Amino acid sequence: MKKYVCGMCGYVYDPALGDPEGGVAPGTAWEDVPEDWVCPECGAAKDMFEPE
Repeated sequence: MKKYVCGMCGYVYDPALGDPEGGVAPGTAWEDVPEDWVCPECGAAKDMFEPE
């Protein structure tokens, strides 16, 4: 699965890891991450991420 990078801080969303603290289970594809999810490092919106 493709990883996505935050354009604000460089945090990498890895679908294999998800973001359990943010409510996104491991194995969750980017397309299935909720639209209101935010970067756990800087709080940027999902639309600030780009494919790695």
